[in-house]
Amino acid sequence: MAPLNCELLDIRALVAIADGKSFLRAAEQLNLSQPALTRRIQKLEATVGTPLLERTTRTVRLTPAGQEIVPLLRRLLEEMDGSLLGMMALGERQAGRLTVASIPSATVRFLPDVLEVLGRDYRNVRVRVLDLSATECAEAVRTGEAEFGITLPVASDGDLVYEPLTDDPYGLVCRADDPLARLADPAWSDLAGMRLVTVHPGSGNRTALDAGLARAGIELRWFYEVTRLTSALALVHAGLGPSVLPRLACQGPDARDLVWRPVRGAEVVRTIGVLRRPTATLSPAASRLMELLSDAWGLR
Repeated sequence: MAPLNCELLDIRALVAIADGKSFLRAAEQLNLSQPALTRRIQKLEATVGTPLLERTTRTVRLTPAGQEIVPLLRRLLEEMDGSLLGMMALGERQAGRLTVASIPSATVRFLPDVLEVLGRDYRNVRVRVLDLSATECAEAVRTGEAEFGITLPVASDGDLVYEPLTDDPYGLVCRADDPLARLADPAWSDLAGMRLVTVHPGSGNRTALDAGLARAGIELRWFYEVTRLTSALALVHAGLGPSVLPRLACQGPDARDLVWRPVRGAEVVRTIGVLRRPTATLSPAASRLMELLSDAWGLR
């Protein structure tokens, strides 16, 4: 016996008409035009080899053959839909662990909110966040320790792909009692000659900052040099001097007593995005987290 040559939507069309006793209601339910719905029924009847519906100007009813086949098709649809829903629920409940590498400023600003949403979708997936520098994030992704990284652009030999999410501007950060904090619209010239706090030249943040300043022809006096942004914030908080840092880095608890201001003139930004291995298939939880991050930055 040859297999039936019909589509799933043909079967749904017949069952919808049988349930609603109306082509119009079935067409609306399936989001089809009535001519398209009629063609599907005609194709199904041609496949079965006998009429399945009797249609008059007022009513639609099943033929004897239709009365025999519709209960079978309805059970088929119920079993198929139940299996699909079960698989989806299994994906939501699956146990496991998701490991993500992230630069600390992105961890503080965006991950708490998106992880809360992820936890509702994947209640049994434990999440491990590696707070790392941009270089360390790349290595964690490259070795497979992390499924993907939330980080700055890094040099790659093609073994990694980078997808930008947002630009994070650099600005002035200082104590609230610093005279600079009283400037409503500070300019780069206001920082000239000052003893500024910065991160070391080997960091991704310093690389992005130096490149932006060089393009704008701006020279600043770096006096105190530290390894991480949190250390730079600590020195600013101690009163050793102001700094030029990304906005995201100044939105966490380490900067709650400090003031961040955009600087008038040339805009200097760093790019934050997702770094991953192009040959690796992301887990469902990791794919969902990437969607949530894109939503959080509003760039889907």
